[in-house]
Amino acid sequence: MEAEAAKFIGAGIACIGMGAAGLGVGNIFGNYLAAAIRNPAAAQGQFTNLIFGFAVTEALGIFSFLVALLLLFAV
Repeated sequence: MEAEAAKFIGAGIACIGMGAAGLGVGNIFGNYLAAAIRNPAAAQGQFTNLIFGFAVTEALGIFSFLVALLLLFAV
């Protein structure tokens, strides 16, 4: 019984990473938009950095989701 409760607690803690990834993606796009409004000429040059930051942040959220699923169903 305690082991099953520990699985749920661990999966819930692992899901915090998904929320943090959502905050990170919002922060990345919000800062890009603010910078693009200030200097539209430099916005195109920073687009590749935007996509790279989005991909890395989203991958961390997916990894935390995977850990939560592993804790729930594989252990």
